[in-house]
Amino acid sequence: MKKILSTLIFSLLLIANSALAFEIDYLKGGKSEELLQKVGYRILNANKIPYRTNFVLAQKKQINASTSCRNKTIVLYDTTLRYLTTEDELAAILAHEISHLVDLNQGAFNGQFACFTQSFAPKKYELKADKRAVDYLVSAGYHPVAEIVALNKITDQPRYDWNLSHPLGSKRMASVYEYIYSKYPQYLVENPYKDNVVYQNFLLTSRENRKKLQDKVKTNSNRQINYL
Repeated sequence: MKKILSTLIFSLLLIANSALAFEIDYLKGGKSEELLQKVGYRILNANKIPYRTNFVLAQKKQINASTSCRNKTIVLYDTTLRYLTTEDELAAILAHEISHLVDLNQGAFNGQFACFTQSFAPKKYELKADKRAVDYLVSAGYHPVAEIVALNKITDQPRYDWNLSHPLGSKRMASVYEYIYSKYPQYLVENPYKDNVVYQNFLLTSRENRKKLQDKVKTNSNRQINYL
């Protein structure tokens, strides 16, 4: 009986691991370009975004994704895929870049000067893209907490960010959490990532920031929180 039970448990674990491996292989294997197109266009269509773009998978050693000012193409570096586990995480990264795409198409002369404008306040536009990505994810049927998980995996945490084009990863994740907390709190309750080790790490390292948010809500304050 013990032998049968052990065999059954081993078989279930093998099936579970195989399912996870399949999901990861789907992101990293030969269907990567296909998945990139599927997720990217799903976000565009669900949010009725009327701007054309191409989704390109580039072979680069760096962890990065970008939206070209010149031709408005969204490029994902293939190395980034090694750090992603689910389609929702991929969607989070693409939703962020699609937000940049929207800004690049708006303003005078169809966004002709958008790149010039954003270069003077890059952190502002990064935080804006993070928050707008949450809206895009929800509209497209993806879970917005995946953005926190993806950011925790791929963003840097230097000592200071005053000389960088992007805010600290901790600031970005805290800002996304606040936005979800304020606009989509149900996703923090119905959260498939609650036992995810990366999300648990975010909860561990964001206690002080989340305490600031709780205090802000309790006092009904509209003040801006300066996250760490």
